[in-house]
Amino acid sequence: MAILLRNRGHRWAGLAGGLLVLLVLSGLSVAYGTVPTGWRTVVQAYTRFDGSDVHLIITTVRVPRTLLALVVGASLGIAGLLLQLLTRNPLADVEVMGINGGAALAVVVAATVFGASSLTLFTYLACLGAALAGVTAYVLGSLGREGPTPLKLTLAGAAVWALCESLTSGFLTANERALEEVLFWLRGSVAGRQLEGFLPLIPGMAAGWLAAWWVAEPLRTLLLGDDVARGLGQHTLRVKLAAGAAAIVLAGTSVAAAGPIGFVGLVAPHLARALVGLEARWLVAYSGLLGAVLLLAADMGGRFLTMPEEVPLGVMTAVLGAPVFVVLGRRELR
Repeated sequence: MAILLRNRGHRWAGLAGGLLVLLVLSGLSVAYGTVPTGWRTVVQAYTRFDGSDVHLIITTVRVPRTLLALVVGASLGIAGLLLQLLTRNPLADVEVMGINGGAALAVVVAATVFGASSLTLFTYLACLGAALAGVTAYVLGSLGREGPTPLKLTLAGAAVWALCESLTSGFLTANERALEEVLFWLRGSVAGRQLEGFLPLIPGMAAGWLAAWWVAEPLRTLLLGDDVARGLGQHTLRVKLAAGAAAIVLAGTSVAAAGPIGFVGLVAPHLARALVGLEARWLVAYSGLLGAVLLLAADMGGRFLTMPEEVPLGVMTAVLGAPVFVVLGRRELR
C-alpha cells in the first residue's frame, strides 16, 4: 500500500485531522437521534440541566454511548495491530483469531451457569477466555514443520471461533432467560451502557494502550525474524508476552463493555499502514484513532439507517469489514 504521510509534519497534521473528524462525529452522535435535539440542547444539558427527558437522553444515553464507542474502537484497533505484528499475519484480528469468541464464551458461562452479573468479574473472565482462545489458536496454527504461517493461523483462529460460538449457543439454548438478556450484547453494541458501568474499564484499556506504545518498536524489529532481533539485543520472549498480554487486555475489556465486535481491529491497522507505513509508534496512534472513527461511524450508521429501529453494531462492522477480509485473503493467497 502507498504511504501517504511520509514525514513527521504530515503525520502530525494527519493526526490532527483525524481528531477533528472524530470530534465532529462525536458531536453528531450526541446531538442527533430518534428524539430531535440540536447543538444548543446539548450545551444546555450540561450548563442548564432541567431534568427534562431530552436532557436526560443526552447525558445518560447518547454521551455514554459515544464515549464507549470511542474507547472500544481505539482498543480494538490497537489490539488488531498488536496481533498482526506479533503473528506476522495481516489477517489477524480479535475476531479472526477466535479471541472475541473465547471472551464471550467465558462471560456467557459465568452468566448462565453461575448466575454472575458483576462487570468486574465479567472483565476478568473475558480476559481469561480471550487468553485461552488466543493461545489455543496460536498453538494450533504453529503445528507442523513450517511453524506458524498466516494461512494456518487464520484457519486455526476460525476453528477456535467456531468452537466458542457453538458452545456459547449451547449454553444459551439451555438457559432461555439468559438468552433474552445477552442476545443483543452478543451481537456487539454500545447502546444502553451507563457511564458508571464502563468507567472502571478505562484504566485497563489505558494500560493496554501504553503497553502497545512501549512494545510497538520491538515488535517491528521482530518482523525481521527472532534471530535478527536477538542479535540486536532484544528479549524476544518478553516482547511477545507483553504484546500478547496487551492485546488480551484490550480485547477482554472491550468484550466486557460492548460484546464481541469484529473486523475493526482488522481494518484500522491496514488503513494506518497505508498512511504511515511501518513507523511503529505512529501505527499505534493511527490504529487507535482510526478504530475509534470506524466504530463510531458504524454505530451511527446502525442508528440512522433504519431509524427508529437499530442495526446491531456487530452486524454493521461485519458488513463493513468482511469485504476487506476477503480482499486481503485473496491477496495473501496470491
